[in-house]
Formats: sequence, C-alpha cells, structure tokens
Amino acid sequence: MPRTNSLATCLFSAGAWVAAAGAAPLPTDVMPAPAEAVASGAFFPLTGELRVVDAHANPRLDAALARLEQRWAARLAGSGSPRAGASFTLVVDCHGFSPVIPGPAEDESYALDVQMGKAVLTSATDLGALHGLETLLQLLQVGPRVASLPVVSIHDRPRFAWRGLMIDVARRWQPLEVLERNLDAMAAVKLNVLHLHLTEDQGFRIESLTHPELQAQGSDGHYYTQAQIRTVIAYAAARGIRVVPEFDIPGHATSWVVSHPEIASLPGPYSVERQWGVFNPVLDPTNEATYALLADFLGEMAALFPDPFLHIGGDENNGVQWNANPRIQGYIKDHHLDGNAGLHAMFNQRIDRILARHGKRLVGWDEILNPQLPKDCVIDSWRGTEALGRTAVAGLDCILSNGFYIDLCYSAADHYVTEPVPDGSTLTPAQQAHILGGEATMWSEWVTPETIDSRIWPRTAAIAERLWSPREVRDIPEMYRRLAIVSDRLSEAGALHQKNQDLMLRHLVGANLTIPGIESLRALIALVEPVKHYQRGAQQIWSNQLVPLVGLADAAQPESTSAREFAGLVERTLFARGPIAASGTEAIAGQFDQWTKMAQDVTALAPVYPAVREAVVPAADLTDAAAVGHEAICDLASGTVLPPARLAADLLTLDRVSQPNESATMLPVLVPIRLVVAAAAEQAKRPELTPEGWHQLVFATAFPQGLKAP
Repeated sequence: MPRTNSLATCLFSAGAWVAAAGAAPLPTDVMPAPAEAVASGAFFPLTGELRVVDAHANPRLDAALARLEQRWAARLAGSGSPRAGASFTLVVDCHGFSPVIPGPAEDESYALDVQMGKAVLTSATDLGALHGLETLLQLLQVGPRVASLPVVSIHDRPRFAWRGLMIDVARRWQPLEVLERNLDAMAAVKLNVLHLHLTEDQGFRIESLTHPELQAQGSDGHYYTQAQIRTVIAYAAARGIRVVPEFDIPGHATSWVVSHPEIASLPGPYSVERQWGVFNPVLDPTNEATYALLADFLGEMAALFPDPFLHIGGDENNGVQWNANPRIQGYIKDHHLDGNAGLHAMFNQRIDRILARHGKRLVGWDEILNPQLPKDCVIDSWRGTEALGRTAVAGLDCILSNGFYIDLCYSAADHYVTEPVPDGSTLTPAQQAHILGGEATMWSEWVTPETIDSRIWPRTAAIAERLWSPREVRDIPEMYRRLAIVSDRLSEAGALHQKNQDLMLRHLVGANLTIPGIESLRALIALVEPVKHYQRGAQQIWSNQLVPLVGLADAAQPESTSAREFAGLVERTLFARGPIAASGTEAIAGQFDQWTKMAQDVTALAPVYPAVREAVVPAADLTDAAAVGHEAICDLASGTVLPPARLAADLLTLDRVSQPNESATMLPVLVPIRLVVAAAAEQAKRPELTPEGWHQLVFATAFPQGLKAP
C-alpha cells in the first residue's frame, strides 16, 4: 500500500496540543462547520413531538426523515424531558432530486432556518436535504430534563466535491456490517465517497462470476458476494454516498496470481501473503493473457459498480520480477519503452482503454502519473500536496490522501492542518479546480472489526471538516471542543468507537469488569496511545494476518483525551501571564500521584490476568516519569531551581521511558512532563523574559535536540 511521509507536525506547538480555552467558539457546535451560520444566542425548549411537513415523494428523503425521527426520539427519550407541549415543526422544501445512484457533481447545498418552534430546510436536491437533516440533529441539545434547539440561520455548501473514506478490506477482512455502520457515520459528517480497497496480496475480496477461481483461491473464503455489493451500494446511495472500488494492479497482486500464475511476471506457484509489506509478485504487462483476464473482470466490475470512477491502485511495484525476467526486459527494449516506468505507463494505457469502453474513469495512486497517462485519469496522491500540485499543473484531476492516513494513529490536529491547497499555493484557479478533494485512508494491517471504528472515529470528523468547511475554519482548540460533541453523535449513528472500549477491556481481563484495579487499567488504557507511523510493525514483527489484535495497543485509542487534557493543564500553568498559579501546580502534582497509584494497581493485576502483563512496562515507565514530574513540579511550586545535573538526569530518564516496548504503545504525557522539568530548571530566568521568550526557552530546554514527531 502507499506509504505516507506525514509527520505529527502540530503535536507540540503551543496551540495545537492544548484542547483548552483560547478559541472563540463557532456559532454552532456542528461538525463540519457550516459555510455560513448566524446564531442569535437564543435557545428554545422542545416540549412536544417532532412534526415533519414534507410534500415530496422521494424514497431517499423519506428514509432519511425516518432515520431523523428515530434518532430524534431516542435522544429526547434519554433526556427525560416532558413531551406534553406544542410540537416542533420541520418543513422540508426540496427543489429537485439527484439520481438514485448519486453522481460526482451533485448540488449538496442547503439552507436551514431554525426559529422558535419551527425549522425550514431548503435544498436544491435531496442530497442537500440529507446534509441539512444531519445538521439539525447535531443542533439538537439534550440536558437533564430539557432538550432545546438554538435559533440559527445556516447556509451551507461543501468546499470539495470528493470527501472520502477508504476502507481496506483486503489485508484484514471487514464484514458487511462494518461497512454499513461506517456509512451511517460517514453520512453524519457529510462524507460522500466510500472507497473500497478490494484486492491485495493478502486477499481477493470480491466475487467474480466470470472468474470465480479468483475469490475461491485468493480469499480464504472471506469476500463480498455481488448481491452483498449491491446491498452496500444501495445502502450508501440512500445516504448520499458513492462507492468507488479499487482492484490493485499490476503490483500488490499476489491474490490474483494464486489462481492465475500464468499472468505473473515470474513462474509460480503462489499463495496469499500473511505478512505485511511490499511483495514481489506483479502482473506481466507483456502477456496478452493478462489483458484478457482483466478485460473480463473489469468489465464485470464496471457493470456491478455504477460509479463513473474505478481505482486500479498502481502503487509500489518494486520492479524485482520485471527486472528478473529477460523476456520482459527484451520487450521493453524492442518497444523502445522507458524502462520499467515506460512498461507501467503502457500497462495503464491498456487498462484505461478497457475501462473507457465501459464508461469508467481510471483512478490510481501517484505512481501511475506519467506524461503518457491519458488526461481523463485521476491521481490519488499519497505523496503529499507538492505531488498533488504537480498533478494539477499537468492538467489531471486529483484527490489528496497524504496527511489523512488515519491508520497511522496521529492526532486529529495533525490531520486537521493538512490542507489540499496550502497557504501560499501558486496554483491558478483553473489548476486548483483539478483538486477534487481528499480521502481518509484506513489501511487494515492493525485493525479488526472490533477496533476499526476506533481508528476511524472521531478523528475522521476533523478530516471531513477540512474537506467540507471553508479553509478559514482551522482553529484547533475549537475543533477539539466540537469533536468531543460529534463523537457522541457518531455513536448515536451506529459507530462503535466508544461502545467497543469495554469489549477490548474484556480481552485483557475476561468478563471481570468489576474487579479491584479495573478502573486503573481502564485509566492506563485511556492514557497510552498506539505507536505512530509504521513503528508497530517493527516492534511486533511476529504479528501477521492470522494473529488476533487484542493487546494493549488495540484497546488504546489513537489519540488520548486524558493526555491532551493534561497537556492543556501544563500549558495553562506554565505559560499563563503572571505568577505560576498554585492551583495549577497542585493539580499537576495530584495527577502524578494518581498515575503512580494507577500503575501500582495495573502491575498487581498482571500475575492474575496474563494478558495484562503487556501493560507492566508502560506502567513502570509511567511510574518513573511521574516521579520525575512530581519532583519537578514541587520545585517549581517552591521556587527551587532544578540544578543542571538533575535536569540532565531527568531528561535522560524521560528519554529512556520513551523507548519502544513490546506493547507497541507510547506515553504522550512525556511531552508535557518534559516541559515541567524544563520550567523547573529555568524558572529563575522567567521574570526577565517576555511570555514568548519564556515559552521558547522552556521548549528549547525540554527538547535540546529539537522537537521530534513520535
């Protein structure tokens, strides 16, 4: 699969890892933020039932209204608010209807005017109306025995037409229910493209009727039937979402050649891969049998998937088999091709002609970009905004995936600052028009149906906002404020990122969720994060497709709310104007005490519950870090300057406990702890410095080698 070079560039900047105050709240809590919203500040209580006035007869809109009424009633029932008052009226005025299967250029705009006792939703199409209904649901606020709506006027439209989520179902199988519940969550945040990565070295996950041997021999029995695919397409279309399939060729093709070794570039036999990585098997572009098989299969898939786009992958062909085959190298020479790149370009031209016969536009990863590539092809860029810009300048449409690799477990802030058209871009308006949007990419080496939702949500809501909302909407603390709210809304829609946390805890201690120490284990899981980028594969080299994912890293969330809140506490305490507040130092010291006790409890569980043993090292590391931090915060509170020798020793301890461990987890709280230690060592200089100077000094002392992404 494509590898991204994105780094967690904003984790350590003063405004990024702080989810605390400092942001001016937007007019609404809606995410993605509307293009225009004017709120009066007034709220009115909902004391009666919801009454919908809709004069249209449209199956998609009718079904959406039914879902709205169900979720509305469920939320109000949870509030316990009285229902004997006047009803609330929703008037839906939809001016037109999109095709049953949405196209890529639909009008998704809407207007929503909420007044006392009434809301009017106006849209050009039913797709816009669906988005307006999701906005109305997000506006609905429920408190103890009261539910209310704000008085607000919204005019909304997406910034980009392609707002996608890619789910890799090939490396680790994801059954139908995973797709359906994530389609519901996608609709809640106005994403509109589900990109399904269906073939890979580890599995062929789609039924072919023309070549049933492909799934019979390449899937371990885990694949979608064509009837199931039609169900997914219909389920998505009912929510205004398109489905774009990906069949990875000519590389990442092991599952193809298990049943058809004759089209591989070197003789077989082959078997599906169990490990992860870039493998040698690649289709032979010089063999006409390759194109005969692909013409059959792609024609069949073109008929099954109605979307005008079809993704062929095209990434990470390492050239090993092409280089090792004298006949292929002779073909390159005889046809005056530009090496392997020219051969790949020729292959893509042939595939483009096959797809064009079926009315499809070819989509592929960056590697397919070549001067010979037809201009109607689309580049899915995992290499970044510079590559995206070059594609746009070349006159090809493109979408951005780099920076949106949610499988790498970076923070929501890291994804949020990824901008398809960066500040200072020299692209002309015509060139910018080639940038269709972007996709969050959920590669599946390290997820199962139990954990995949936690890797997608809620962080993908931040990506959805980047692709929908005006580019000026970019305040990170404000994003986190609303992300916490929308996370609950995503759970209501069916996502399991919250619900499955107890399920993952049971993998560690069985059904014993009331035993002494369990809350400490829960707190430790909430404090750690899985390692970032591709570190887990290096730390758990024994893992493969058949190994269950039930460890500490799988139970942990990609981004720790607890750690971010602690970072905010440290930020407010160390860098507020005026004297360092005693309340802040006391709260930080108290947190260190809690972590020490928590680590002791977790360590005591390990002899009884073998699966908890994996948590012993992180618990010990946390204990050591908390001891360093506790001493430093006490020095800071008392005005005792931490001497240079102890500063060096403390930073060395924090370096040690940040090293990889077998649990494949990390402690994000080590960053703010380093700041506490540095502040204790440099506190005598604080009165002489400006706030900005103090901030710079503390960071420079805490990170003498410079900031590094985790």
